[in-house]
Amino acid sequence: MIDETAEEIREMQTHSSSVVAVNATRALEELVEREFATVEEYTRALERNGSVLRQANPSHASLQNAVREVVDDVTDADPESVEAARRLTSEKIDEVVTRIESGKRLAAENAVEELTDGATLLTHDYSSTVLEALEQATGAGKTFDIYVTEARPRYLGRKTARTLADLEGVDVTLVTDSAHGIYLEECDRVIVGMDCIVDETLYNRVGTFPIAATADQVDVPVTVLGSASKIVSEGFVFENEFRPDSEVMAEPAEGFDVENPAYDATPVDLLESVITDDGRQTF
Repeated sequence: MIDETAEEIREMQTHSSSVVAVNATRALEELVEREFATVEEYTRALERNGSVLRQANPSHASLQNAVREVVDDVTDADPESVEAARRLTSEKIDEVVTRIESGKRLAAENAVEELTDGATLLTHDYSSTVLEALEQATGAGKTFDIYVTEARPRYLGRKTARTLADLEGVDVTLVTDSAHGIYLEECDRVIVGMDCIVDETLYNRVGTFPIAATADQVDVPVTVLGSASKIVSEGFVFENEFRPDSEVMAEPAEGFDVENPAYDATPVDLLESVITDDGRQTF
């Protein structure tokens, strides 16, 4: 399970960073079922497998923090027996997963009041927190017109558009990434998720920065949603991920290079608000 989860993270088959963090943390449960002769053998296995999961995607702050917390808390506790170590591991996994999932839900709840009934919104990529906020808002009777960018080259925005199309009270329009400047002038707000915020910089799916910069030019506020655990003040250096060339073009590149970065960096001063499970954040 651990190797499979690590490979899934590397391939980004799971697109929401909070889901990635939960899956990575849950993968450590595999160790609880294994046989170990000593506590030292168990903790070494926990550290080794935790490292495998974290190395699968160094750019995911929530994954890094979640897995590290479980591993550190168990090893620092210096359990007296393998059984005690197993029990503590299960408890810490449940605690971390519950906090991640509740953080996403509370961030979505806090965002609902920011979403004005009848507003025209633009969103980018795929964020489970944004989708939950919109689901809660429409459940409360609000309606929205929403532009969704495709999020090329993997077209994750199409998944967002299909999900939103199933919500009553939402009128969805899918647009190409480079067309955002045309439609932003019609919008009341941009709402996006986040991979993480580090040192007053938002890291999110590539394409977020030009949208935020354009929105700033046309005076459209940008709201970012996510768990407070994704805001990192120290101990984490963001590493961008560069995806395969084949996602950009199927045929071989002859005579030129292809770059396919997964994330870009947006200064937080381009954001009107950052809303987490702790409420509205200021920087």
